[in-house]
Amino acid sequence: MGFDSMRTLALDMGKKRVGLALSDELGLISSPLATLSWSGTEPFIRSLEELIRKYEIGRIVVGLPLHMSGREGDEAAAARRIGALISERLQVDVDYWDERLTTVEAESMLIEADLSRKKRKKKVDKLAACLILQGYLDWKAGR
Repeated sequence: MGFDSMRTLALDMGKKRVGLALSDELGLISSPLATLSWSGTEPFIRSLEELIRKYEIGRIVVGLPLHMSGREGDEAAAARRIGALISERLQVDVDYWDERLTTVEAESMLIEADLSRKKRKKKVDKLAACLILQGYLDWKAGR
């Protein structure tokens, strides 16, 4: 693995919220960053633009919500559309990562940590993004 000082940002896209996770500079470790409320494409793009500058992000990984069969449906098509828009508008590399079961896994981890339903709701999206990003980083390191 070559040295790359640009960070990677992962997105767990939802209809109401978007979970964000950020890698370290070496691209080894994923950490939950934030959860954004979805208020439309333009405010979302502006928020990403700020994050790209602030954290020196060189790549964005968009969670791809595949069906259990591996087939892409409407939600995966929407994720690809937003990824293409991000790439075009913000001039950043975009990759996609299979996000099947990441929200379920994140929810299980938060239940195991004995968090209340209210606290879980605030954390589940950014933890799911963290799982997406760590899977991507581990795959990239093993290539």
